Amino acid sequence: MVEPLIRYGYVPLLLVGVNGTGIALAAAGASKVWLLVLLGAAVAASFAAERLLPYADAWNVPMADRRRDVLHAVVNETLILASVASLPLLAGAVTAAGVWPSAWPFPLQVLLAVLVADAGITLVHFASHKVGLLWRFHAVHHSVKRFYGFNGLMKHPLHQSVELAAGVAPLLLAGMPVDVAAALALTVAVQLLLQHSNADYRVGPLRYVLSLNEGHRFHHLKWAGIGDVNFGLFTLVWDRMLGTYSFDPGRRFSSDDLGIAAKPRYPTAYLAQLSEPFRPRGTCTPGTDGG
Repeated sequence: MVEPLIRYGYVPLLLVGVNGTGIALAAAGASKVWLLVLLGAAVAASFAAERLLPYADAWNVPMADRRRDVLHAVVNETLILASVASLPLLAGAVTAAGVWPSAWPFPLQVLLAVLVADAGITLVHFASHKVGLLWRFHAVHHSVKRFYGFNGLMKHPLHQSVELAAGVAPLLLAGMPVDVAAALALTVAVQLLLQHSNADYRVGPLRYVLSLNEGHRFHHLKWAGIGDVNFGLFTLVWDRMLGTYSFDPGRRFSSDDLGIAAKPRYPTAYLAQLSEPFRPRGTCTPGTDGG
């Protein structure tokens, strides 16, 4: 009974259960601490699902990366929370009053925020595979050698900041409320867990619409050009418009398929990854160093 529950129930649990509870709490003006509790529950569910029903057993075994990945997750999630906390100050300076649809039901406001953020983050993600300066920083995320939930927050903080700014700036200009921003932050974290999960779950035809692990594995293929697909954070809509959608249901993946082909010895320690984009050897040309 456990395997079918995880295979078909894990995604609804996080997408509907955790996100839905978070949206309800945010709408009620509850303390943001409860959203952190929900995120902790989502992380625990992610690790449990990966161990009970893994796509690849080997990806559950640390490759001297556990401490590094935890540091990335803590630092980057703290930056997300800090950006949410700073919204009241920023809103007073840049908000275009009266634009945000405050009269809409709260869940629809969050859905609007998700769709707008998906567009901005996806387009910056796409650009990060085309523009050398952006790729320097984005390469940190593509250096992973196993595909599991914490990979989603394994990013250089400067690159995450650029992605976040692209996704949130239009919302901030429109006057997005802080409670909507808090719910959005939770949905982003949950999506990253699902997108990089090692759990062998199924979503049926939704895999052609939502950007989940089956499709996102193709994005982490290490060879130049081949991995420049499926950039979407929440959906694959933008990839279909950009012509970057790719999926083969028969394809299987292993650690040999992951990483950056032209840089197999990319630094693995946390501080080394933070400094690598600033080093002369950290330069790379998109389309030649893998994607």
